[in-house]
Amino acid sequence: MKRLARALTIGGLIAALLLLLDRRSARSGDRRPGVAGGRPPGPTRLRMARGRAAVQLAARGGMRYASSAPRLFTAAGEHRQQLRTDLALQTAEDVATTLGAMKGVLMKIGQMASYVDDGLSPAVRRTLSRLQDSVPPMSADLAAQVVTAELGRPPELVFSRWDPAPIAAASIGQVHRAITRDGRAIAVKVQYPGIAETIAADLQNVALLRRMLRITAPSQDVDALIAELRDRVLEELDYRREASSQQAIATYFAGHPTIHVPGIVGELSTRRVVTSELADGARFAELAGWSQQERDLAAETIYRFTFRSLYGARLFNGDPHPGNYLFHGGGRVTFLDFGLVKYFSRAELQPLIDMVRYLCVEEDPEGFRAAMVRAGFLIPGAPVSTETVVEHMAVFYDTVRRPGPLQMTGDYASTVVRRFFDVRSPLAQYVSVPRSYVILQRINLGLFAVLGELGATADWRAIAEEIWPFVQGPPATPMGEAEAAWRARRGGQERVPASPAGLADRLVTDL
Repeated sequence: MKRLARALTIGGLIAALLLLLDRRSARSGDRRPGVAGGRPPGPTRLRMARGRAAVQLAARGGMRYASSAPRLFTAAGEHRQQLRTDLALQTAEDVATTLGAMKGVLMKIGQMASYVDDGLSPAVRRTLSRLQDSVPPMSADLAAQVVTAELGRPPELVFSRWDPAPIAAASIGQVHRAITRDGRAIAVKVQYPGIAETIAADLQNVALLRRMLRITAPSQDVDALIAELRDRVLEELDYRREASSQQAIATYFAGHPTIHVPGIVGELSTRRVVTSELADGARFAELAGWSQQERDLAAETIYRFTFRSLYGARLFNGDPHPGNYLFHGGGRVTFLDFGLVKYFSRAELQPLIDMVRYLCVEEDPEGFRAAMVRAGFLIPGAPVSTETVVEHMAVFYDTVRRPGPLQMTGDYASTVVRRFFDVRSPLAQYVSVPRSYVILQRINLGLFAVLGELGATADWRAIAEEIWPFVQGPPATPMGEAEAAWRARRGGQERVPASPAGLADRLVTDL
């Protein structure tokens, strides 16, 4: 129970600080008003309904624990442990069911709790992992109404075949299988009706967001973080932007030996419907049962995708949770869901390059500190020693500071999370996350957790040197050799995708 509470607390801090990275705010239920003619409830009612559901969830957990306390007190040994396990599972089931129905931010708390904190038992993690891709969907009629409104005809007429049962349901939409009129198998993501109004209501509650952020991130520019939150969420509401990002990334990685991104079907994609090639594969829970060699290869591909995207394409897909991967064996991975993509200019990326170069390659602590200041992570003239700065920040680079095989572990992922939220550090009042880089903290708070859960081993430093633009080292693995051949076929050109333009302004008007 305490471990589950701790995991959910971590998830809550992450959601409060990073939805930024989190995308999707919540809705009060699956039956959405507004599609069939009813008026959606106002912002105040939406906030109250969500808050009431969260309070009731917490109250049920408290009552469950209180009612079990006498039995826990009198039990001993294995019997006591069994009672605790049963209690944790009941609570996890309640959390998964409730947050899955609410969707949005609260659902993401449960998602992240299922893989960020290594203190959960395997059974509890399996229960919460349902939130990654298997939550209660909206009705078939509602989904059909959205398709009809967006594409001009009912799905039975738009497609030669349409499956009314979704294959996945997430925070702001769900995915259906279909066959186009020319015989292509596709995945159609349909946005929940009413989600825009619910998100707008959430974003208006800036006073609560400010209080939460000032508790979890006392040294941050709270207004800048809220502005970043607003921009990212507004972007996600328009599937046209997601379609543009996904197609750009699919084009960038076209022909890659292990990375696959489904292409977009542009003529069937609109503001609330995005259609792509249908992809199949094993889910993350299945990968956990594969050999360690297969898990290592999958982890290497995820790592290469993340950092090749950042240093090569100058973009970052900000939702690296297990539900967004499909696995095919031999290290081949299909990447899904591109609603939260951040594009970086050369000027924004350069300080990040300088930081890793000075710390990990040139071993120049003063250069590293100066790069932190240029990036805005460290206040100029902060009255702390450079040794303290390096000691505090080094944990985020531990996997690439030295060459040689290194296993990613859950302990390391948890250490990174704890360091990120360490308000007692002598550096805490002098460091902050600049708005441009907020989304990148998902590497620290998501990617490492995924790789740690896989227990993946690799020479991460050697792989990083292949990708770092200031090194461009030789291939370190067979996958690296295949990737080098792929790059050679492209002439070594990075072909940086262009950021979708103008959508944010239109989104404000749409809301």
